[in-house]
Amino acid sequence: MREFIVEADGGSRGNPGPAGYGSVVIDATTGETLAEAAEYIGIATNNVAEYRGLVAGLRTAHALDPAAHIHVRMDSKLVVEQMSGRWKIKHPDMKPLAAEAGGVYPATQMTYEWIPRAQNKHADRLANEAMDAGKRGEQWSPSDSTADLRSTGSAEAFEGHAQLSSAGSAEAFQGGGTHAGLSSTGSTEAFQGRGSDQLSSAGPADALKGRGELRDQPPPAGTVTTTDKTTADTRAARNVATPSAGWAPADMGAPATFVLLRHGETPLTPQKRFSGSGGTNPALSNVGRDQAERAATALASRGTIQHIIASPLTRTRETAAAVAARLGLDVTIEDGLRETDFGAWEGLTFGEVRDRYPEDLTTWLADPTAQPTGGGESFADTATRIAATRDKLTATYAGRTVLLVTHVTPIKTFVQLALGAPPESLFRMELSAASISAVAYYADGNASVRLFNDTSHLR
Repeated sequence: MREFIVEADGGSRGNPGPAGYGSVVIDATTGETLAEAAEYIGIATNNVAEYRGLVAGLRTAHALDPAAHIHVRMDSKLVVEQMSGRWKIKHPDMKPLAAEAGGVYPATQMTYEWIPRAQNKHADRLANEAMDAGKRGEQWSPSDSTADLRSTGSAEAFEGHAQLSSAGSAEAFQGGGTHAGLSSTGSTEAFQGRGSDQLSSAGPADALKGRGELRDQPPPAGTVTTTDKTTADTRAARNVATPSAGWAPADMGAPATFVLLRHGETPLTPQKRFSGSGGTNPALSNVGRDQAERAATALASRGTIQHIIASPLTRTRETAAAVAARLGLDVTIEDGLRETDFGAWEGLTFGEVRDRYPEDLTTWLADPTAQPTGGGESFADTATRIAATRDKLTATYAGRTVLLVTHVTPIKTFVQLALGAPPESLFRMELSAASISAVAYYADGNASVRLFNDTSHLR
């Protein structure tokens, strides 16, 4: 049986944004590059582009030899873990692509390996060439390829794995690469899925790849360089594969840490009225301004905040301004952090909504895709917006600590996505005014959550 290495990659300049993929088929015995494939696919996310690259690489290999054994090498931990069956696939955009990839070859002819980005240069270069061609209004052709075939096209790139191919199973290949011994969780079940697609269509590790910038331009301040990313990826892979003593956390490199500050009280807050982005846009009350000052004092004492980003609404701008004045930092406004639009429910209490719109409320409580009366924003729509905002910010502020001054629903959604919790978990969290939470996103795609919530820590 012939043996092929398929290396695949994809990227999106914007995530979602202009996207493309690249893949290469290599003879595992000789190291010869047998075929390349690349395509500009329009507006898509990193993960969609990566899956499209995998599908294209497998189909290209299948055209050469449908009986070959295929060893896939990708720097997307999400795709590798999902296709290996260790992480669940929940995102609707990923499921059909994963099914398509899984249908090209029988599972007994397939193995998967995660590799650092530096070892996936050939496919990465092809993906960028495809995106460059799309920017010119063209499609990639083989004449565009400038990939250095020596960077991956060698038998050494497959070192140590070729002898496993005769087993014809993913189990024969996985060896010590499972998550069973990860000490920071204590069990395989506790770890599985923590970096999977419940973190949206683009996991943080993928957002940190830096594919959003053109290769001829320096990366924006705070982004991870290729060398740093390679080191972090290697360290993360080693810690996933190798258990350590006790409950010490795995060393995954410096995370992008979002400190999540809910704004202080407004006149509507103590009355528990719906107050989203479509209402009266209230300012802070006297109590709320005092809470913002106490939050500023608490954050200043920590001394870890490097940037401040706020929702565009008045109450978050005012809260952020109080903190910024104490820390001597500027405030950047990010529309993606705004509160959910509650439509006709704005300004009403829960009881008033129940009395006026009982059927709409019942549907809304049971279905995250349901909108409030009058065309508000569903929780599913909010989650999509927050996930895209998270991906953009993790790419820009990798390795840094950023204060996000926002609202109840966005903060709950950050936590829900990081934990991989179901949508109904939003109804099981309570966040006090001016409360603080934090989510750290690591280079291997995992996230950790810290919840404080009680405003007494600010006094």
